[in-house]
This record gives sequence, structure tokens and C-alpha cells, in this order.
Amino acid sequence: MAEKYEAGNFGVIVIGGGHAGCEAALASARSGVETIMFAINLDSIAMMPCNPSIGGSSKGHLVREIDALGGEMGKNIDKTFIQTKMLNTAKGPAVYSLRAQADKTAYKNEMKKTLENTENLTVREGEIVSLIVDGGEVKGVETLSGAVYRAQAVIIAAGTYLKARCLYGETIIQCGPNGLKAASGLSQSLIDNGIKLYRFKTGTPARIDGKSVDFSKMTPQYGDGDIVPFSFTNRAEDIAREQIPCYLTYTNERTHEIIRDNLHRSPLYAGVIEGTGPRYCPSIEDKVVRFSDKARHQIFVEPEGENTNELYIQGMSSSLPEDVQIALYRTVPGLENCRFTRTAYAIEYDCIDATQLKLSLEFKNIKGLFGAGQFNGTSGYEEAAAQGLIAGINAVRHIRGEKPLILDRSQAYIGVLIDDIVTKGSREPYRMMTSRAEYRLLLRQDNADERLTPIGYEAGLIGEERYGAFLEKEKAISKEKERIYKTVITPGAEVQAFLERNNSAPLKSGIKLYELLRRPELTYEALGEIDADRPSLSREVWEQAALQIKYEGYINQQAQRVEQFKKLEKRLLPDSLDYSSIKGLRIEAAQKLNEIKPNSIGHASRIAGVSPADISVLLIYMEQMKGRNDE
Repeated sequence: MAEKYEAGNFGVIVIGGGHAGCEAALASARSGVETIMFAINLDSIAMMPCNPSIGGSSKGHLVREIDALGGEMGKNIDKTFIQTKMLNTAKGPAVYSLRAQADKTAYKNEMKKTLENTENLTVREGEIVSLIVDGGEVKGVETLSGAVYRAQAVIIAAGTYLKARCLYGETIIQCGPNGLKAASGLSQSLIDNGIKLYRFKTGTPARIDGKSVDFSKMTPQYGDGDIVPFSFTNRAEDIAREQIPCYLTYTNERTHEIIRDNLHRSPLYAGVIEGTGPRYCPSIEDKVVRFSDKARHQIFVEPEGENTNELYIQGMSSSLPEDVQIALYRTVPGLENCRFTRTAYAIEYDCIDATQLKLSLEFKNIKGLFGAGQFNGTSGYEEAAAQGLIAGINAVRHIRGEKPLILDRSQAYIGVLIDDIVTKGSREPYRMMTSRAEYRLLLRQDNADERLTPIGYEAGLIGEERYGAFLEKEKAISKEKERIYKTVITPGAEVQAFLERNNSAPLKSGIKLYELLRRPELTYEALGEIDADRPSLSREVWEQAALQIKYEGYINQQAQRVEQFKKLEKRLLPDSLDYSSIKGLRIEAAQKLNEIKPNSIGHASRIAGVSPADISVLLIYMEQMKGRNDE
């Protein structure tokens, strides 16, 4: 065989140019490491093959955490949104979630420009077909054309491209999303290197020509007047622009009848689809079958950008044949005469069992190899970007021989996400939800910078200027809280009239301002009427000060729970521990513990199949070992 010459030598190689790959490559390059990112098609960089939006319930938390750590997604959507809205505002601040409709073409173009103009980063089109592994350590990759690229760390962020095929009705196309080329070679190399693969499925709705839609039969959905940026570096006035409405409509019994009559033509129900689909984002045929008691389902009609007539039909993903799709779409009010621009399809792809990863996202059996994004069995742009950022940071730390960055469940939604997939695995595409986080009141989307910006600064992804501004903001919040705690409001006529207007109990004597702020019916903004010495502050400063005071009791309760959680997280377990040798552990628990190799007692307690009794055995064993070591 002819010798293969090296095409390049890098610190980090990133396989994939989707949302995980972009954040991974930027984190690595911005840390000063020579990085190359391979995309199967340069036009697929930061592509949105499914919904044209960023954020949403719990996902908005992830984006703000990505930004607080120094990632790019929040900045990029702030530049390219066409509508923005804060969701769940009728509920408590713990579940407020920011969502922005994206101009999907502008979004990917802006991200591509950012990548191309980042120092230490090379962007390359090409398919990676095999890993070069020697002695249990990754050494590089080989392309489809036979070129060899060497590296000290490799991040696989292959998205939904591995052995991908798109299906609708009897039509099966061997391709990735949006008809792009699938990555057919890498899966076998992963298997050859002892990596276990799953087969997952997701899907996307049809796209519709906006000229063929009757919007008068739908309900407009407008964005917020008060814009909240995703990035902590932006102010509302800096990114304000005219917003484009979305529209709400509904399916009906005729829609459902067409679906039921044609289920036998769906590859999902005909057994053609092998992969497991996402439970929390079902196809329209799935919804009709699973929720047969529902007379209708919500459908959101969303523009794909400013310079296109294409509309995304949120809520109607399908793998039914094209003729059936057109018929059922035309039963929906406003879509009676709709014309398709793109047919809905399901997509199957290879991904991994994420329990093969450490909490750093490095593979347990291959040093220097990391996984991120949908390749790890997750769904969603935001989940992917969060993992990509952490994988990029930890690839650099691996090269430098530094301790990996591991965010725990009390620090970030990112920590919850990674802990869930690595500890428990997932037999379906994993989606982040606020209910997965135990400490929601501490992990609000508004305080992501307070929680994570010091970590981003320490990682080298937050610059001095931004970090200085962050410290000034924290100082201003602390100063305003101190003022609110000290300010006394006396029961004059003006104050009593204010309280009466706001349906609040009158004062019998002087009261501290913070006590009024804690009344459910009173807000910081309203109290400005009787708060004569209030300073002029930015919204982000006074909102944080007010929120921290208003919910202080609940926040302190969760903080106490975190302290208990931290005690178990600090009880570290050695990687070399053979759990089958520990007397008293059940066989199932020992097998699971040997498979996952938890890094702490707390981590072990979250493994499926490990009971509280097993944890007690582990605690006793660790105390015995400590005693022997102390002798």
C-alpha cells in the first residue's frame, strides 16, 4: 500500500459543522489551540434543518448559559432574529424562557462568517470516514479521499448525518437533512473501535409557499415589545428591529381522518423506520394516534426568514407520502390552497450510547476523543451547542493536561443535560426540559452570567473587558439590594393611597422597602412611585436585585438542598475501583457502576439500577478504605 502523507497537524479536529461543531471549534480556537472543523458541506454550517428558532422552554436557559460561558449561539441569534418572545411569564421566574424566531439563512451565514474569521481556526469541507487510534488514544482522522489529519484531540459532532436516510411514504433517500450528502463511512470505524451505536429518528414538517396561505383565517402571534437579548453583552436598544408575526391555526377532525386512513402508508407504522423517535416532539400521525381524544392540535405557521416566502409548519412533522401530506395540510384553516416548497420527512441516523462518555464528554475507552450534540443521542440545536462548547473546552484541557470542566446539576442546565445522558443514557432523542432540573429557582435564565461567567473567564473564553463589566454589574446589584433592605417607608397619605390602588394592606407603622417588595401584589417597578431615593439603574441590574429579594426565602431553601447535594458530590470515587469486589453490593448495581464508572457518590446515586441501599454500602466501603489509608 502506498504511503499516506499527512495533510495537516492540529491540536483539535472537530467532525461536523452543525451547532455542536461550531461551538466546539470556536471554544478550542479561541483558547489558542490550532483547530480544524470539517463539515460535510460548507453550506450546512449552522444550518437549521428543522424549526427556524433558537430557545424556548428550558432551551432558552441553555442558550443564555452558553453565552455566559463565552459561546456564540446567543450573540448569533441576537444578530439574526425576526421575532423574539419571553415564554412562561404567567408562571414563576424559574421557568421564564426566551425564544427567538430566526432568519435561518442569515443565522448560518453569520455563524459561518464568525468561524472563518476566528484566529487559529480552519474550516474545511470533507467527509471523515475513520479515526486513527493507537494504544487507546486518538491520533487523528482520515477523509473519504484518503487524506490524513493528525491531532491531539478529536471531537465528533456529526449531528444526524451518520448513515442517514430520509423517509416519507414509500420514498427512501440515502441522504442527510435537507437532501445533503450522508456520512456513510465513520460509523464502521466507530464500531471497529469498540463504540456502541444506536439508531435514532427525528423528523421535520413540510415548508409552504407563503403566497398560497390565507392568513386571515389564522390568529397572529406577535413578538414582545420589550426585547430581552440572549447575549449578556447586548442591550435591548442595540438589537431592536421590526419583528415579523407568526400565526396560529389548528388541525380538525378531517385532518385526523385522513391520517388514520393512511397510517398503513407511513414508514413509521409500517415498520420501515428502525430508529427510535423523540417522545416530546412527535409527528402529526403520532399525535393523532396517541392523543385520539383530542379534537384538534395547535399548528404554528412560522416564517423562515425576511427574504423568503417559505413558511415552517410547526406541529405537523410527518413521514406520510407526499400526496397524503398535501391532502391533510389542506384541511387546516388558512392552508386550503397551500403549495409545498419542501416535503416533510423523517430522518434516521446513527448515534452513540452516551454512557460510554465521561462527564467531560471524553470517551472512556479512547483518550482524547470527545462526543457532542445529536451524535450523543440528544435532540435540539441548543442541547447540541451546549455540549459542543463543553467538549471544546475539555479537548483543550486534555491537550494541556488540565482538569476537565464539569458543571454539576446545581450549577447549570448544561450540567443537568450532560449528567443525565452520561449517567442514565437515553433510548430516545433526549430533550432538555425545566422539570429535569432539581434546582430551577437557582438556575434561572436571568442569572446565568452570575453562575457561569467567572467559569468562562477562567476558561479563557470571556475577555477582560466583558469580565470587568460583569463585576461592575454584580457590584451594582449588591448596592441596590443593600439600599432596598435599609430604606424605610413611612405610612403617609401618599403611601396609603398607593397601597389601596394596588390592593395591598395599609401600613400601621414604618416598614422596610424589602418587606413591601415581597408582597405578591407589588413589583419593583410599581414601588418606584413611593421610593423617592431610587437611583437610575439598568433594567438587568434592578430586575436581579428585586428578584433576589422577592424570592429570597425560596432561594435559600434550594441553596440548603444544594449544600446537601454537594456533600455527596465531593465524596469522590476512583476510576480504578472494581465494584464487583465490594461485598454487599447487588450484582446489578456492581455491573452498572463498573459500566458508568461514576466520579462521586452523588453521581453513583443517579445511576439507574443503583438503589439507596447500594449507596449505603458504598459509603461504608469508602469509610473503611479511608480508615485503612490513615493507618
